[in-house]
Amino acid sequence: MVLGDQLRALWLDAASNVWFSNWSQTLFLRSLNTFNSWAAAIRSSSSPHKALRIFTQMHRQSVPCDTYSILFTLNSCTKFHNHAAIQHLHSHIVKLGFDSHVYVATSLLHAYVYGSLVHASQLFDEMPEKSTVTWNTMISGFSRTGNVERARIMFEDMPLRDASSWNAMITAYVNNGRHELGLSLFRDMVMGEEGVRPDPRTAVVVLSGCAHSGSVGLLVGKSVHGFIVKNTWEMNAELGTVLIDMYAKCGFLKGAEEVFELMQEKNVMTWTALICGSAQNGSNEEALCLFARMQNAGVRPNQPTFTGVLSACVNLGLVDEGQKYFNLIEECGLEVKIQHCGCMVDLFGKAGMLEEAYDFIKTIKILATVGRRCNSGRYRQEPWEGRVRCALSALSLRVTGSRNPTYGLYPSTNYRDRA
Repeated sequence: MVLGDQLRALWLDAASNVWFSNWSQTLFLRSLNTFNSWAAAIRSSSSPHKALRIFTQMHRQSVPCDTYSILFTLNSCTKFHNHAAIQHLHSHIVKLGFDSHVYVATSLLHAYVYGSLVHASQLFDEMPEKSTVTWNTMISGFSRTGNVERARIMFEDMPLRDASSWNAMITAYVNNGRHELGLSLFRDMVMGEEGVRPDPRTAVVVLSGCAHSGSVGLLVGKSVHGFIVKNTWEMNAELGTVLIDMYAKCGFLKGAEEVFELMQEKNVMTWTALICGSAQNGSNEEALCLFARMQNAGVRPNQPTFTGVLSACVNLGLVDEGQKYFNLIEECGLEVKIQHCGCMVDLFGKAGMLEEAYDFIKTIKILATVGRRCNSGRYRQEPWEGRVRCALSALSLRVTGSRNPTYGLYPSTNYRDRA
C-alpha cells in the first residue's frame, strides 16, 4: 500500500507539469483515491509551484483534505514566499474548519512570518491554543525584522520555555548585532532555575556571538568549548567549524588549529574557516599550506575559500601565485566575486603594478562599469596613471567591507527555521 501511494505521488507530480495535456492530468488524477497519495504527492513535489498546483487540483476534484496535505502545502508556500497564496490558503483552511488545529495554525503562522508580520501577529492573537513552537515562531519573526525588543517581550511572556525558545532569543540578539545581550542571556540560561539545559544548537549560536565580542567573547567561547568537552558532545563539522571561526576572529589561532586537527569530520566550511582565519591573523604561509592540504584531501573549495587564499597572497606579495589562484576560481566552476577582484587589484597595487591593475579592471566583467566610468568624460584625457587612480577609487567603494577573508563565510546565524 505504501509503495502504491508513492507511485501515485510520482504520477501526480508528473501530471502537474505544465507540459502534460489536460487529458493526461485527468487520467493520472483519477487514479488517486487516498489521502496518503495526495499528501505524499504534495510533500514530494519537485517545486513549491507544483505542490500548490496539486493542492488546487485536489480541491477541484472535491477530494476531502486532511491535516497532512494542508501542512505540506503550507510548508511549500513558506518556501514560495507568496503572500497572496498564503492568504488564499488561510481562507480555505478556515472554511474547512482546520484553523483550530494547533499544528495547522502554527504552520500557517510560520508561513505568514516570512510574508507579513502584521498578519502573523493578528493570527497569533486569535489562536485559542498556542504551543511552545508557536511562541518560538513569533520570536524568530520579530528577529527577522530587527525588532529585538518585541521578540524579548514575547520571550518573557511565554508560559513555558524550552531550549529552542532560548536559542531563538539568543539568535535574535546575535543576528541583529546585540552580541553582549546574547551572551548575557546565555549566562541566564546556564544559571537559571528553569532547568533548561543548553544543547549543541545553543553552543553554535553563542559561539557565533563570541566571534564578534573581542576578549570577552574569547573568555565566553573558551567556557562554551569546555562545556562541550565536559558534556562529551560530538565535535561534528558544524560545531567544530564555528569553534574554529570564533577562535580565529578572537585572535587565538592556536586554539583554532587545535580544534581543526582534533576534528574527525571536516567539510569545505571547516577548511575555509581556518584558511581565512590564518590569513586574517598573519599566518599567510600556513593559509596557503592548508589550501594545498585541502586540495590533496579532495575537498572542493568555495568562493570564501579563494577570498582567504588571495588575501594571503596579498599579504605576502605573491603576484604570480595570486594570478594562478584567481584563474583557478573559474576552473573550479565558481563565479568570480567582487572581493576576489578587490584582492587582485590590491595585490597589483601593493607590488607597484598600477598599469596591470588598470588592465585587470578593464578585462573583468564584474568590473566593467568601473572601467567604462574611468574611460569616459574628463578621465579619457588623463594619462593612464590618472585612470588607475580613478579605477582604484571606484573599486574601493564597491569592495568596502568585503575584503575581510571571512566576509560571507557566516553572513548570519540562520537557525530560526529549526527553532
